Amino acid sequence: MTTRPIRVATRRSTLATTQSQLIADQLSQLTGRPSELVEVTTVGDVTSGSLSSFGGVGVFVGAVREAILDGRADVGVHSLKDLPTYPHGGLTVAAIPMREDPTDALCAGGPTSLAELPNGAAVGTGSLRRAAQLRAHRPDLTVVDIRGNVETRLAKVTDGELSGVILATAGLHRLGKHDVISEHLTSQVMLPAPGQGALAVEARDDLASRDADLHKALSTVDDLPTRVATIGERAVLNELEAGCSAPVAALAVVVDPAPGTAATVEDSDLYLQALVASIDGSQVIRLSVTGPTSDADSLGRELATKMLAAGAASLLGEPRQ
Repeated sequence: MTTRPIRVATRRSTLATTQSQLIADQLSQLTGRPSELVEVTTVGDVTSGSLSSFGGVGVFVGAVREAILDGRADVGVHSLKDLPTYPHGGLTVAAIPMREDPTDALCAGGPTSLAELPNGAAVGTGSLRRAAQLRAHRPDLTVVDIRGNVETRLAKVTDGELSGVILATAGLHRLGKHDVISEHLTSQVMLPAPGQGALAVEARDDLASRDADLHKALSTVDDLPTRVATIGERAVLNELEAGCSAPVAALAVVVDPAPGTAATVEDSDLYLQALVASIDGSQVIRLSVTGPTSDADSLGRELATKMLAAGAASLLGEPRQ
């Protein structure tokens, strides 16, 4: 058994290093080996423009992947919603840990709900998906495109520049910022991005032969309900040929067929809902499917096909993958 440190590649932001440290600590506990973070800078970290202006596909993952492939790191940690749906040569998603809360949250500097914001209030987000759903739900609001880390975005509210910002609940929870949340937005108001709230741990394809202990630990960290749900969500995105920044939302839930029984994930159904919206929020296509968890990928593709038949392609524009 090797005692070599487990090297975990990560972006440099506070949220990214916090998330990566959570995984590093789990892997250290399971293997008895020390761990260390390998910090990298991605294209998305040094680009000041709107993510949608340059496609947004994979802009936060490239440098992390390079660190794994060139041997500087053993694994890399990503926010799953940032990870492209198409495979990357030489790498595999070795673990998808148990998901955090996948919802979006309004941070408005106090106990204010989205419904209570005044007409014309300025609300910030860097996501086309969030912007489209905000406009659909509250067309009177002024939606402002913003960039920056969590702290930078929250500062726009405390400084009075914005009435509120929309952020992922999971990131706020991982940073211990529960108190800045004014309202958890329900999926009826704001359906999350495919994979939101989940992390992806990537490793080289040959990890099992190179480091059996680490491979085994990653298998333990992997959470089957989360993996099944996110397979379905990402299949929707893949079939729609939409990038990570497109106005596409999806959320899957593993449904116990017999509450109170010892039913396994394999015995359960998957309820998958998805949404595509026009950027201005004037058109929204929202559909759902239910089927066996073993068919998660095909369920996602089936749902995407139904959405395309309902006119989703005209809302997405050109394919982004």
